[in-house]
Amino acid sequence: MQTLGEFLIANQQKHPNSTGEFSRLIHALRLASKVVSHEVNKAGIVDILGDAGTTNIQGESQQKLDVFAHNLFIEALKNRNIVCGIASEEVDDFIPVNTSFSKKNNYIVLIDPLDGSSNIDVNVSVGTIFSIYRRKTSFDQDVTIEDFLQPGINQVAAGYILYGTSTMLVYTTGDGVNGFTLNPAIGTFYLSHSNIKLKPHGHIYSINEANFSTFPEEIKQYLIERKQHDPQYSTRYIGSMVSDIHRNIFKGGIFLYPPNAKSPKGKLRLLYECNPIAFIIEQAGGLAISMKQRILEIQPETLHQRTSFFCGNKEMIQILQKHLTKNNFNGG
Repeated sequence: MQTLGEFLIANQQKHPNSTGEFSRLIHALRLASKVVSHEVNKAGIVDILGDAGTTNIQGESQQKLDVFAHNLFIEALKNRNIVCGIASEEVDDFIPVNTSFSKKNNYIVLIDPLDGSSNIDVNVSVGTIFSIYRRKTSFDQDVTIEDFLQPGINQVAAGYILYGTSTMLVYTTGDGVNGFTLNPAIGTFYLSHSNIKLKPHGHIYSINEANFSTFPEEIKQYLIERKQHDPQYSTRYIGSMVSDIHRNIFKGGIFLYPPNAKSPKGKLRLLYECNPIAFIIEQAGGLAISMKQRILEIQPETLHQRTSFFCGNKEMIQILQKHLTKNNFNGG
């Protein structure tokens, strides 16, 4: 089987002017993910579980593994001098990487170091989500906020790492989606799922129905009508976004996170969660939208901007779009 390193080299050879910078960036993410995977698998026998006693910029309680994963990915990216800036869901502002080498680097990284970490105490799969862009500022400048506030269509690459029964890295560079599974015995990722494609149809819907009473009426009606129309329409919801998305990619389904009473503009972060997942879903043949538009076309205004989010099989998303259009939805 082809290793991740071999895959990167083979693809780099297709671009004669490549400097290898992107490959080194993926290698840094790969290295950090292996360490996080090792720590996740030790949860329960070392003091890595539970609340860290701090909150992130969104006011959410940080788990010990949140802090560990954030620090690990930041250090892996900074120490290798391969990026000029990083933004993490766990901190307020972006992190410039100011060294004599970093100013010449092309890429910035936005990352959710450990998505779904509140589930780690009960042994539910969690994940890392990352997004890579080319800087907009010139090489003689430090990075600015404008380098990070780019629409998702500008992404150079995006991916996620799922820490489950096996650790799997799934990513795209805009030329299809490929998945690599970690062999923990030798610490190597192997290409296990090449050219991943969503099925055109699906019957699974993933949504937190505990919030049903506070959903917009259009979403309530959509769910009611789909259950009546399709007897196979059934819910599967883990509550760990990477896990829900990963299952739906391979089983066929739609992931829904509409606005609700607590989050009237939506809860998920555009830059750290929605854009990278939308890029992967579209490259696999699906669609990703908010209540109003295609996710990848939203112009970000802040680093921690939130949005409604729906993604999955093309047919399922198109049915949702028709429903919203039919009901003249004008919400957020």
